[in-house]
Order: sequence, then C-alpha cells, then structure tokens
Amino acid sequence: MKFTTLPKTDIKVSKLCLGTMTWGNQNTQEEGFAQMDLATDKGINFFDCAELYPVPATAETYARTEKIIGNWFKKTGKRDKVVLATKIAGPGDYTAHIRTNGFSPEALKDAVNNSLNRLQTDYIDLYQLHWPERQTNTFGIRDYKHHSEDRWLDNFNEILHSLNEIIKEGKIRQIGISNEKAWGTMRYLEESKTNKLPRIITIQNAYSLLNRVFEGDMAEISIRENVGLLAYSPMAFGVLSGKYIKGIAAKNSRLKLFPRFARYSSQQATEATKHYLKIAEENNLSLAQMSLAFVTQQPFITSNIIGATTIEQLNENIESIHLALSQDVIDSISKIHIKFPNPSP
Repeated sequence: MKFTTLPKTDIKVSKLCLGTMTWGNQNTQEEGFAQMDLATDKGINFFDCAELYPVPATAETYARTEKIIGNWFKKTGKRDKVVLATKIAGPGDYTAHIRTNGFSPEALKDAVNNSLNRLQTDYIDLYQLHWPERQTNTFGIRDYKHHSEDRWLDNFNEILHSLNEIIKEGKIRQIGISNEKAWGTMRYLEESKTNKLPRIITIQNAYSLLNRVFEGDMAEISIRENVGLLAYSPMAFGVLSGKYIKGIAAKNSRLKLFPRFARYSSQQATEATKHYLKIAEENNLSLAQMSLAFVTQQPFITSNIIGATTIEQLNENIESIHLALSQDVIDSISKIHIKFPNPSP
C-alpha cells in the first residue's frame, strides 16, 4: 500500500480509501465485515462513510452503514488502526427523514453524537459536510444558474464555530467538505483564516475518467490551498469496469438494481468508455485498474475512494495501487478526453 497524510496534519492515510455506501443495502453486514477484513489486510487504513448511507437513501435503511462499521470495530477491536471519516447529510428532498435544520448548531451536534453512537467510538478523525446547504449546481448539471428564490443566508462562519466547539469536546479531529464548489471552498478557507477557526483539509467530490470537472478551478484550489481531494465514484458506478458495455454485469449490479443512477450512462459516456476499454486492452490492463490508477496518481489526490459489491472486485481495485500508468497510456487517455470531455458532469 502507498500512504500520504491528510493535508496540514500528521494523520497517515492510505492512498486508497475504503468506500462503504453499499453496506446495508446491496451488501449484508457479513459482506461489509469481509471487505473491511480484506482492506485492512491489504494495508488500507482509511474508511469513508456517512450517516446517509447506504445509498439510495431511505428512512428504512438510514444509517445502517455506520452501524455495520461500529459492529466491526466492536468485534475486531481495530478502531485505533483506522482513520475514520463520516459526514452529516445536507438538506434535500431525500434527506427529510434525517433532519430538516441543515447545518445548524443543533443539527451538527445531533449528527455527530448519533454517528459516534452508531460507530461505537468516541471520536471521528475526519468529519465532512456532505453537500452545500445553498442551491447550486449538482449531479448532472453542467453550469451554475442562480436561484432567485434561494433563501439561504451565508452561514459559513456559524458552521465553523459549531464545528470548533465539537472539536474542543474531542469528538472530531479534522473537518472537510463534500460536493462543494470553488466559491464555497474559498469561503470556508477565508472564514477559517480571518477568524482563526478550524480549517477544512479535504474535499470529497466525484472524479473519474468520465468526470474530470475537478481539474478546472477546483484543482488549482486543491493544490495552492492544500485541500486534498478524496475522489469518489472513480469507477463511475462500475461503468469503468467495462461490465455494462460487455453485457456481463451481474443482476445485483448497481445500475441494474437502481437504473435511476444513470449519471454515467449517457451515449457520450458509453462511447468514451468503449475507447478507454480499447486503451486498456491494447496495453494488457484491466479497465478497472487503469481507471483507478489514473485517479490515484493525480497531484491533487489525497486518497481515492474505492468501493465494491464483491470481494473479487474489491481485491482487483486494491491491486490497482501497484499500477503506474506509462506516458503512452496517459497520452492516449488525453486524446479520448479531448474527444469526449467530461461526458458525465
């Protein structure tokens, strides 16, 4: 395994992070245990979860993933071997069953305390805001369009003050954001610097061969401000395994179970995937490992969040850490990206 540190800390984390959002829905607790066992045996020490998980979010399955992780900590006694990240759910139509008071002081305290109980731990290493409270462009929307009816009031300062109090209580160590944009990221950094408040150290956004929008403004912010990217969906919901275009996807694969998750299934995305598959095959690589290695070696990446529904998939994904893409492969990928730029924003 390869390691780095969370920006501006001495917290050592593996370059691959174990994603967990299928546990409690697509995966049973026993399967989640097996994945954590394999990941730690292979050197991964970084787990990412969220109170929202598993996905898709429902009141019935709410917080099952955190409970599974907590039960594994209790069974194995390995809490001190893991750098643990989780998130508070942002406001939205499909999170009304969780709470409706956004990132208010009361909401943050409630969310942290409940996560600690479920995870059976007394501290969280990295606590993240799952997405912005304000209305901004999100999944599948390319451009920002201002919503005149948006009643959100600037509360970056209040959020950081609330998190500061929780940090002082020893319940969380570091903070991060997720699904954020350039403006929001810089506002958090500005508030922390100006008012001597806790500083965000990571941002968790989508990044893959089919979605490289992070390489715009966000990559510059990440590098110049030292806010590391925790890349999620590096396999584009499994599309970048090639199993869908080959017609070999299992019946319980994500897109067959939940066809509404079609973010990476457009005609352009499918054509781009075919081209990436050809590059992999011409270089005797698996498309999955090529896709993951491309993400892992980017200069703004702190850790690449990998997930799987089977042990075999997870093992293949973990082994990608040993793959260094040649310049010829990188050049070939760049040509496809020019032809099909970000087909799945």
